[in-house]
This record gives sequence, structure tokens and C-alpha cells, in this order.
Amino acid sequence: MITANEALERLRLGNQRFVTGEGVRDIGFAQSRGKALMISQNPFAIILGCSDARVPAELVFDQGLGDLFVIRVAGNIVMASQIGSVEFAAEKFGTKLVVVLGHSQCGAVLATLDQLRQPTEARSPNLSHIVNSIRPAVENLFEQESCGQTMPHSEQLVQASVRANIRASVDRLKHGSEILEALIRDEWLKVVGAEYSLKTGVVEFLEAQQP
Repeated sequence: MITANEALERLRLGNQRFVTGEGVRDIGFAQSRGKALMISQNPFAIILGCSDARVPAELVFDQGLGDLFVIRVAGNIVMASQIGSVEFAAEKFGTKLVVVLGHSQCGAVLATLDQLRQPTEARSPNLSHIVNSIRPAVENLFEQESCGQTMPHSEQLVQASVRANIRASVDRLKHGSEILEALIRDEWLKVVGAEYSLKTGVVEFLEAQQP
């Protein structure tokens, strides 16, 4: 298995190909490839991303079948099932890089800001669960803008909130599991955050320098 830094570089290069339209991955199903994948898989990165249909990780990073272990949930939130999925991939396949992939104009983040602006009970309890998971990461930013402090414009609030939510998910993965904490401590695993731009297609890694 390649190192976390090598995996990060592979993702960066893949995203560059995606943005320039020079993608080289054949995502079609080849019979020989299918037979190999029946036996095993060796994903070089774990991607915990949002369910948004505009952000398919394999396309965004120009990767093929078996290259990425992808976990998708609205708002790229981290709960027990997401932590367990990361634990499984890290232990089973020896994958050394986890990327929490959020994106601009995230609907779940916007829904959370809307709920802070105008609370309503007319909401599915399941959707409320997602909103309540995001709320702690963005509440302070919302209050700052509402009080006329450091956040001057809604566009800036949304971007800051998206990034705060990504970092909160990174933090939950780093500190929400004894298994992952041990792998990180022993430098067997790196967890970083990244933001995908719906406008440009570019993925910006937010914490690539942190272990």
C-alpha cells in the first residue's frame, strides 16, 4: 500500500486531470478487471464525502474501479457508521489516507444555516439529525454574522461554514475512535479535509500538512 502522502499526490494529480479534461481513467467495466476485483480490492484512499450528485469522488479524482473506498452521506457528517466504515477500510486494506470531502454550496450546511435563521419544527426527524450534527460547527459563525461582527456577507458565511463543517468531521474521525487514534498516533493513517468547488471542479486540500 502506498503512503498517505503518495496517495494525496495521486488524488491531486487526478483532480488536475479532471479539471483540464485530460482524464485517463477508463471507468468502463472490463472483464479482466472485474475478475481481479472479485478476488480483492486495494483502495489507496478512503473518501468520506457528501451525497450530493454533483460530487462523485471517482470522477472528481479521475480514479477507476477499486481505487477508492468511498463513504457518502449528506453533509459529509461523521457518525458511528461512518467511523466504523473508515475503521474497516483502514484495518482491512491498510489504506493510509482518509479525505473528508466537502463542497461549495453544500445543501446540508445551507439547511443548517436556514434552521439557525428561522427555526422550524416542520422537519423530518431524520433530516433534523443531520442538521443537528452540523450545527455545532457553524453556530458561532452564524452568530457572528447576525451580530454584525467578522462575517460581512452571506457568501462568506456559507464558505466559512462549509469549511468549518469539514474540519469538524476531520476532528471527529481523529478523536472519535480508539482504533483510528492509534493508527494516527503510530503514523499509519492520515486524515485531511478538502473542499470541492462546484464552479471550477478544483479540490482544495485544507489540512494536508497535518498528520
